[in-house]
This record gives sequence, structure tokens and C-alpha cells, in this order.
Amino acid sequence: MRMTARTEYRNTLLATLDPDDIALIEPHLEPVDLPLRKPLYFANEPIRTVHFVEAGLASVVTRFGDGQTIECAVVGREGMVGVPHLLGSDTTNTECMVQVPGRGWRMEATALRAAITRSPPLRARLLRYAMAFLSQVSQTAACNGVHAVRQRLVRWLLMTHDRGDGDRIPLTQETISTMLGVRRAGVTVAAGDLQKAGLITYGKGFITILDRPGLEAAACECYAAVKDQFRHLQA
Repeated sequence: MRMTARTEYRNTLLATLDPDDIALIEPHLEPVDLPLRKPLYFANEPIRTVHFVEAGLASVVTRFGDGQTIECAVVGREGMVGVPHLLGSDTTNTECMVQVPGRGWRMEATALRAAITRSPPLRARLLRYAMAFLSQVSQTAACNGVHAVRQRLVRWLLMTHDRGDGDRIPLTQETISTMLGVRRAGVTVAAGDLQKAGLITYGKGFITILDRPGLEAAACECYAAVKDQFRHLQA
């Protein structure tokens, strides 16, 4: 992968930076593969690199003492992994791993912090993303606490579909149950309902979106709330 024209960037943050700001960042970007389950940072440990996702999906999760995890947010090509550095911290109580394999750009966190110190416009642009990301975290928490598994599954599928490259998504029910913090049996029932309604089909290791408008109609308000926040803050 060569870094030449900005049009090569599929990551929204990188693709929309002003020329002066991308010039501060570009020399420090390293292309990386993002294989399934690759950890990008761990809870309560220094985050030494940030990642700008080009393809695939990363999950930010909270892990409990018994080993159970629940997803707080997802990051795809719309953003970056390593938001704590935008807020002045190098650690967080969450962890992040690759949930859908892909690729991206890696950058030393110290280099990013130096760049945003030099450029107030760059700092402002990335802080707007950080605000959208935190809105996603809070809306996800509210959704997980109030809405039924079927609605939560629909939200998750739509958000994953938004960040993907096609209708066929490499996901297992076990993965989804872990991310949603529910029993696999609950995911099986919810996915079965969506399949019977003709909205999705699923097999071993994959879910295929068949009716995107139908999924949006079945979604709770949380999906639109998060999408509107991203649209507003990243305009």
C-alpha cells in the first residue's frame, strides 16, 4: 500500500482532513492487517498505538470479573481506535479487538498527540469524532438496558453493515451473543425471527442482509440516534 493521494484513504477521518493536517499525520502511518480477534489495546494498560480502520470492524468491550464481555461501541472506517488519546489519557477500562477482519493504518500515539498539539483544526476535527464516539457508547448502554434482544441485534447488524463492504458479514451467533451480552439461545431466537421475516439469512460463520429497509424499519430509535450524531458531528 502506498500513501500518495488522499483519495486512496477509505477511512473517513483521514480522507476528510485538510492537506496541512494530513501532512502532519501521513509520514507516521503504517499499513497493517487487522485479523480476526487481534487485540488493539487492553484495559488499564497504556495504549501505545492508534488505528485508522480502512476495512473491517473493531469492537470496544467491557470485560467483567467472570470473563463475560459486552460491547460498548464499534469502530469501522468512520473513525479511529484510541479515542482516550484525544481526551488526554493513554489508558481506559475497556479493551478493543478486531471483530470483522480487515485492514487499516497504525500510528504511534505519541506522534498523533504531537500532531494535534501543532494543529488546532486537527484537534477540533478529531474531538468532534470523539464526541460522536462517546455518544455511541452512551446510546449503546441505554439500548442494552432497555430494548429487547431482537432490537439490539437489528441495531448491531445495521451498524456493522454500515461499516462493511457488502451484504455478507462474517459473523457467528456466538460472537454476537458475546458482544450483546446475552445468551446464545436469545440470539438464535432473534436471528430466526429476522430470517423468517425475510430480513436476513444466516449460516455457519456468516449473516447476509437481504432487506436493508426492512431492518431499518425494525430497528429501535438507538440506531438512528447514533447515526444522526455522527452525521452532525462529522459534517
